[in-house]
Amino acid sequence: MDCYFGSYELPEDSPTEKSAVVAFHIPQVGIRFKAPFAGADRTHTELASLLALLEFIDSNQKYFSNHTFQIYGNSLPVVNYMNQREATPEIFSHLLERALDYREKYRFSIEWIPARDNPLYEDLLD
Repeated sequence: MDCYFGSYELPEDSPTEKSAVVAFHIPQVGIRFKAPFAGADRTHTELASLLALLEFIDSNQKYFSNHTFQIYGNSLPVVNYMNQREATPEIFSHLLERALDYREKYRFSIEWIPARDNPLYEDLLD
C-alpha cells in the first residue's frame, strides 16, 4: 500500500497563525488528511507530516494489518534522515527517533518522489 506525506507553506499574510499545512494521503483506502501547523521551519513541518501519517497507521491497523506499505515524500532531507544517509539536526532528533521507532515496528520503506508526483498535492488547497 502506497502512502504519501508532505507539507505546504502558508503565505505570511495568512489569516491563521500557522506557518504550514501538514498532509498525508493513502489512496488505496481513500484517506486524506491535512491540518494547519505552526512549524519552526520546513524540516519541522515535513517531519510533522510524516509523524502524522505514522501515528495514523499505528492507530488504524484495520487498514494495514494485512498489507505491507511504502511511504513516499518529496522532502529529500526527511527521506535521507529516515534512511540514515544524512545526520538529523539535533533540534529534531527526538522527532526522528519517534519515526524510526515506527519504522522498526512496521518495517516500511521510505523513498523520495518529486512533488509533481506526490498525489497529496492534487487537492491540498481545497
